[in-house]
Amino acid sequence: MNQIELMAKARRAVLSAKVLLDAGDADGACNRAYYAMFDAARAALIASGAPVVAELARTHNGLISAFSLHLVKTGRVPV
Repeated sequence: MNQIELMAKARRAVLSAKVLLDAGDADGACNRAYYAMFDAARAALIASGAPVVAELARTHNGLISAFSLHLVKTGRVPV
């Protein structure tokens, strides 16, 4: 997926989170919100041009590490 597709997926997850929260399903809403952030973080890495191995950015720990290394530690995203 490219950054545009990932951000579209993230936006859909946010909308789903809102529906679930409005229906009283906080756990489901948290799950959808988490995956919205996951996909948005992947999109940000792609958009930044960071030299990240695609497989690494597909795991939760790998994505967190890559995001921190390439976007937070470089000052592109504030702590």
